[in-house]
Amino acid sequence: MRLRARPARARSRSSGRARRRRHLVLGVCAVAGAMAVLTAAAPGHAPATDLARQVDASFTRTAASAPSATSFGGTSAVGALFSAGSVGGSTAGLDTSGGHFCSASVVSSPAGDLAITAAHCVAGRTTPVVFVPGYHDGQAPYGSWLVTRVFTDAAWTASGSTDDDVAFLRLAPAAGGVPVQSVTGAEQLQTGASQRDLVTVIGYPDGAAEPVTCENWTKAFGSTQLEFDCGGYTDGTSGSPFLAGVNPATGRGTVIGVIGGYEQGGDTPQVSYSIVFGTNVASLYQTAVAGS
Repeated sequence: MRLRARPARARSRSSGRARRRRHLVLGVCAVAGAMAVLTAAAPGHAPATDLARQVDASFTRTAASAPSATSFGGTSAVGALFSAGSVGGSTAGLDTSGGHFCSASVVSSPAGDLAITAAHCVAGRTTPVVFVPGYHDGQAPYGSWLVTRVFTDAAWTASGSTDDDVAFLRLAPAAGGVPVQSVTGAEQLQTGASQRDLVTVIGYPDGAAEPVTCENWTKAFGSTQLEFDCGGYTDGTSGSPFLAGVNPATGRGTVIGVIGGYEQGGDTPQVSYSIVFGTNVASLYQTAVAGS
């Protein structure tokens, strides 16, 4: 069951954390058939009324006590997603006239060509998408990378499963066949992590010239979701990585979640959600690796 309660206090994020009310099938970057192998059962859901009560209680707690995100110059392996517009190739000039619409991050893989975001970020898009790592102030310091394939779980493709709101993106190489990971470095990917972890979340609010960052502890939201409390995660921050164990020297860490899942990431800037990365995400990653 997809839970879409909207507390009256909250402004809808319908345009963002990835224009998330548009639940369509994948278009240009559709994955053909490969996801049929992903059959891991999702853990049971709590009743909708119980989750709604948790949301109300969580908002009340965090409104006064949550930290707030701050803007910064960005990091090499986290970036923004743009519609390709006039981009003619993976490293051609970037057309930013339409603005960025979601966030994503490079994850370590054998071929060095994968990024991770929320599934609802890329569902139903009918124009090509480019990933711009380290984007800030109209600049693409590590190039722009064309998304050539999107991998989502069969449960998401079939019904928009709340517990499968994650996607891996295959990125075309730069000139000479250089993969994105060789240019930006990569975050590690971890599944089966604790629901209680200290994370840094980096994302790109709609219209922002640079990303925001905030550190706080995650906590369990039911058995299949994580909650992260910090103000400032407005429209456009869907797909932002939950990074544990960030190395201060490199700015890179381990992805244990991405903004998405319940309410496609949350209806308030102060409270964000991610799915718990379990066997479904591990299987999906292996499928993406094989597809690369």
